[in-house]
Amino acid sequence: MAEPTSPKQKRRRRSSMSKPPSLSSSSVSLTKELQCSVCLDVFSDPVSTPCGHNFCRSCLKQCWDNSHIYSCPMCKKTFRKRPDLKINTTLRQVVLLYKEKISVRRSEVLCDICDERKLKALKSCLVCQASYCETHLEPHHRVPNFKKHKLMDPVENIKDYICQKHERPLEFFCRDDQTCVCVFCTDGDHKTHNTVPLEEMSKEKKTQLKKTQTDVQQMIQERIKKIQDIKHSAQLRKRSTDEEKAASVEVFSSLIRSIERCQTELMEMMDEQQKAAEKQDEDLMKDLEQEITELKRRDSELEQLSHTDHHLHLLQIDSSLYTPPQTKNWSEISMKTDVSVETLRRALTQLQETLQDKLTQTVLRRMQQFAVDVILDPDTANPTLILSEDGKQVRHGDIRHKLPYNPERFEPCICVLGKEGFSSGRFYFEVQVKGKTEWTLGVARESINRKGGITLTPQNGLWTVVLRGGKNYKAFADRSVSLSLRVRPQKVGVFVDYEEGLVCFYDVENRSLIYSFTGQTFTEKLFPYFSPDLNDKGKNSAPLIIVNSQFCKVNVTPETKK
Repeated sequence: MAEPTSPKQKRRRRSSMSKPPSLSSSSVSLTKELQCSVCLDVFSDPVSTPCGHNFCRSCLKQCWDNSHIYSCPMCKKTFRKRPDLKINTTLRQVVLLYKEKISVRRSEVLCDICDERKLKALKSCLVCQASYCETHLEPHHRVPNFKKHKLMDPVENIKDYICQKHERPLEFFCRDDQTCVCVFCTDGDHKTHNTVPLEEMSKEKKTQLKKTQTDVQQMIQERIKKIQDIKHSAQLRKRSTDEEKAASVEVFSSLIRSIERCQTELMEMMDEQQKAAEKQDEDLMKDLEQEITELKRRDSELEQLSHTDHHLHLLQIDSSLYTPPQTKNWSEISMKTDVSVETLRRALTQLQETLQDKLTQTVLRRMQQFAVDVILDPDTANPTLILSEDGKQVRHGDIRHKLPYNPERFEPCICVLGKEGFSSGRFYFEVQVKGKTEWTLGVARESINRKGGITLTPQNGLWTVVLRGGKNYKAFADRSVSLSLRVRPQKVGVFVDYEEGLVCFYDVENRSLIYSFTGQTFTEKLFPYFSPDLNDKGKNSAPLIIVNSQFCKVNVTPETKK
C-alpha cells in the first residue's frame, strides 16, 4: 500500500529529520518510539491495530479511506473487516508528557558564563546584558554594585530589552510615541511625554489582551452557535422539503385517483345511457314490427275483399276496414345517434366540481399538518372581554373590568391576540364560530395599534375575515370584499405561510376555501387575532373557541412576545 504524501505529511517528515540539539540520546530514542511510521511525526491521537502497531488516527484513517483493503501499514497484515479503532489513552498521555517535556527543553535559556556543560539560566541582567545560572548569579546578590542591576526572568533576545541609543535597560513606556524607553530617554527626547513604568503598562496590556481574548472567545462561541443554527436550519429545511415532496405526491396521487374514479363513473354513465338507448331502439323496433305484422294482415284482408264480387258481403263487413288502423305517429319520434350533449356537460361539470372539492380537501389536510396550539394572551385582551381559564375561549361581557394599564392591551377595540407570534415558516389554527352573528378572525402584525381605532386592512397590519349581521361575510384587502358562501361556516381554519406571503381562511367542516390573501410581505412577527364582537344583548353571546386540530403539532418555532 502506498503511503500518503500530503503536503502536511511532507512538512512533518522534513521537520522530523532535524532533531533538537539539546536532546539526549535517550530522548532521541524515545522520539523514535513515539513516532508514527506513516507521517514520521510524534503520534497525534494514537490508535492501535489488532496486530499491535500504533499510528496517528488521522494517518490510519487516510490510508484505509483510500483503499478497499484494510491492512497494517507496518507489517501489512490484512484484516477481513475494517477494525473499530479506539484511541490508546495510555499512549496518548505518554505523548502529551513527552511533548510538554520537549517544549520546556526547547524554551530553556542557558547561562552565558558556563564553559562546558551549560546550565539553565535563572535570571538575565539588563545591565550586564547576560544570562546567569544560579552559581554565576551569586555576585548580583552579594556585590553592592551588582545589587543595583536590573534583573528579569531569563530571555534569549536580551538586546531587545536594551535602549540602542543609551545602552540602558528599557524600563519605561512612552504613551505618546507608543514605544519603550530608558531612564535617559525620559530626561531627553521624551521629557515632556507621558511615560509610565513598563510594569504598569504591562498590566494594562494584559488587561486589554484578556478583554480581547474574552471578545474573541465570545466571537468563537457566536460562530459556533451560528454553525449550529445553520445546521439546524438545514435539517428543518430538508425535513420540510421531504414533507413537501411527500405531500405533493399524495396530492397528485389523490387527484389522479379522483380523476380515474370520475372517469370510470362517467364511462359507466355513458354505458348505461347507451344500453338505455339500445333498449329503447329494441322496443321501438318491436313495436314497429308488430305494427308491420298487423298492417300486412290488414293489407291481406283488403286485398281479398277488393277482388270479391259479393256486393252484399262488402256492405256487411266491419266499417273499420274502410279506414287505416290507428298507429303511432313515427314522424314525431327521432332516433338518438349519440349521448346527450347536455348529459355530457352536466357530467363534466360534476367532474370539475368533484376535482375542485377534492383538491381543496387535500390542500386543507396538508395545511392542517402545520397546526399549532394557540393560547389567548390576557395582557392584550380588551377589558370587556372574558377569557376562559385555559385561554381557549373568548366572549364579550357586559361589564368593563378594572385592569392595570398595559401598553399591549387593546382599547377600545374589542379584540385579543394569541400569546405566541411567528416570524417564519407556516402555521395553522382552527376557531369554532358556531352560534355567533358577528366575529372577526385572522392574524395581526406585532406593531398593530393597540390604543385607538383599527382599520381592518393589510396596510394597518391586519389580515382578516369577518361576519356581520349574521349573514354578511367580508374580507378586508385593499378594499372590502363581499364573500358568497354556500353554507355558514361553523368552524374556520386560518393558515399562514410567512415566506410566501399567504393567509388563507377555510370552512373546515365543508372543506372549502373562504378567502385568500396572496402576495403579501411580512416583516414582523404575526399573532393570531380574535374578536368576538359585541354581546348584542345576548344575540351574539356565544364565545369564539380555539379548537385543537387532530393534527395539532408545532412545526415552526413560535416566538413568545418579549
